Amino acid sequence: MTVLSHAVGTPLDRLDGPDKVRGTATYAFEHPLDRPAYLYPLQATIAAGHVTGIDAAAAHAEPGVLAVLTHHNAPRLAWADDAELAVLQTDEIAYRGQIVGAVIAETPEIARHAAHLVRLDCAERAHDVELRSDRDDLYKPQHAALFGQGGGDLMDGPPADSAMGEVDAALAAAEVTLDATYTTPMNFHNPMEPHTAVAAWNDDELTVYCSTQGVTMSRDLLAAVLGLEPQRVHVVSSHVGGAFGSKVYCHAYAVLAAMAAQFVRRPVKFALTRRQMFSLVGYRPATIQRIRLGADTRGHLTAIAHDVIAQTTKAKGYAEQVAVCTRVMYAAPHRRTTHRLAPLDLPVPTIMRAPGDAEGMFALESAMDEMAATCGLDPVEFRIRNEPAVDPETGRSFSSRHLVACLRDGARRFGWQGRNFFPRARRDRGWLVGTGVAASTYPSPRFPGNVTTIRVGPDGHFTVLIAAADLGTGTWTALTQIAADALGVTVDDVELRIGDAELPRASPAGSSSGINSWGTSIVETARRLPALLEFQHGGVVPQQGLEATADMPDNPDAARYAMHSFGAQFAEVRVHADTGEVRVPRLLGVFDAGRVINPKTCRSQLLGGMTMGLSMALHEQGVVDPRFGHVVNQDFAEYHIASNADVDSMEAYWVDTEDPYTNPMGAKGVGEVCIVGTAAAIANAVHHATGIRVRDLPITLDKLLQ
Repeated sequence: MTVLSHAVGTPLDRLDGPDKVRGTATYAFEHPLDRPAYLYPLQATIAAGHVTGIDAAAAHAEPGVLAVLTHHNAPRLAWADDAELAVLQTDEIAYRGQIVGAVIAETPEIARHAAHLVRLDCAERAHDVELRSDRDDLYKPQHAALFGQGGGDLMDGPPADSAMGEVDAALAAAEVTLDATYTTPMNFHNPMEPHTAVAAWNDDELTVYCSTQGVTMSRDLLAAVLGLEPQRVHVVSSHVGGAFGSKVYCHAYAVLAAMAAQFVRRPVKFALTRRQMFSLVGYRPATIQRIRLGADTRGHLTAIAHDVIAQTTKAKGYAEQVAVCTRVMYAAPHRRTTHRLAPLDLPVPTIMRAPGDAEGMFALESAMDEMAATCGLDPVEFRIRNEPAVDPETGRSFSSRHLVACLRDGARRFGWQGRNFFPRARRDRGWLVGTGVAASTYPSPRFPGNVTTIRVGPDGHFTVLIAAADLGTGTWTALTQIAADALGVTVDDVELRIGDAELPRASPAGSSSGINSWGTSIVETARRLPALLEFQHGGVVPQQGLEATADMPDNPDAARYAMHSFGAQFAEVRVHADTGEVRVPRLLGVFDAGRVINPKTCRSQLLGGMTMGLSMALHEQGVVDPRFGHVVNQDFAEYHIASNADVDSMEAYWVDTEDPYTNPMGAKGVGEVCIVGTAAAIANAVHHATGIRVRDLPITLDKLLQ
């Protein structure tokens, strides 16, 4: 057997790529089942109230209709504490778009047609869907949650508020100050694969093929809601066509599919339409953020205050960690962050790529740009001048922090030197041209609940089993590379099995924790296996039939170091002087993400995140109609996401380092740090081009036609 101990760091093609190109990679809806039925939901058309009457006679009369589920006849759930998952348990309506019934039929077309024949009568009560800073019902959450959504939380997030020193006094005494408010709207995930659940019962055991970021947690949540032992629920998610956070938690559609399959005693398939995804699978909540900065005349920050108001829902609390990024970014002796929530009659929010940090760093990095100008400093130099030696609020050393290197290398690659300090200085054939910069950060956590089994087969190959998930990010490939190095063999000698809840348990893919958590578990298990192997002439001779299983160990360094990825992002924009149209011909990012497992998939992740950040900056906005309490632009005709025409030159690089404390691979997360600074870099470039400071995303032409 040939030994290759350097699979990590190789730009390996995706191992699952050929199957996806050929169309043989099976996604949730594609799993074949005998005589499946199909479901189409009935959704509330009011924002608050209750159902008073249901007339389903016309639907029942349609040939091919098997059943109409409502709160009157739906199976009773064992756990109804989660208002989102307790579908069809009461007549109450908490938000427009909530599932209030379902039609099950022989074909999807019959189910959809029959659903529109059901007449619902509802009693409406006054609703409230407007996020404002002057509300009298704002409340402080217990945590600014990292994974904070009731039922199935992985861990408590950081405290909602933090304070050091005397912020108000320091701001009053500061020689240079800034006081500005920034807003971000509702954003929606819109992955390519719609959310899907295919449910089938075999006596009292349930199998669900589901588009999920975590089969273990989805299995546990479904089991709790349905009142089953976890071993009687089998969740499978071999391939996921994008998620961005919307598929971390089990949503109501999965519970409804299981209930429907139980009701009609047949397998049931349920795939959401694009419009249904705008109300049933979460979104990034809107925020109002006030940033106050104080500095001396040399540009050293003396005070930082970041106060956040974010929307949540009355049905189910969710707290976004918007200001937590401000706690780690820059040195200042006096500092404060606060989070307050506004409970609204809207659908339930959820985590969306870089939850909290994407919004928070837009505000902070826009404010840093404004403050740099006020201090008369170059924006790159201003950030470097306020670089902390340790985590500003905990005093812990960083496990690794190479933000200054990212800023300097990015400035060199981008051609920052010689940039005109003053806005509106460059014009090219009717276009105003500007450049901007912003820093990025995102935590690099390791979540508990990860177990790996490694088996030695009769052919000398190793089978690695863990219930991890691949969202299209390259997990199939990266974990195989990690296992190969840990075992001292080639990637061809390793077979990886993931995406099935019957495998050893795993935490969900999210919060840039996947490779950190799953990879550590694999390495630990591999370390226990060599004692059972024979080594000859520097090679490995596997002993057939051997097996090792290990839990992911606790990180002994977690309490001593602050662990984060960092980055610097640069943007060039062109704003048409007459129309206000914004184009972004160049985006460049340099990132500090520790040891890169696979340069090819890493670069793909970084470019994808920067593209989402561009989309957040210029296009994406859920527009709520306060009269009816719903997002009116629920399709791709009116909710625009970045397309090929919006993306021009895009470059992603990283500093060549390893983090000695985050995990045995030396890696940090890359999937989210890449989106975090993009919106601010573009906003700062727009200001440099036009002299107009846009503090309310997205940056649309109406805000520039002044």
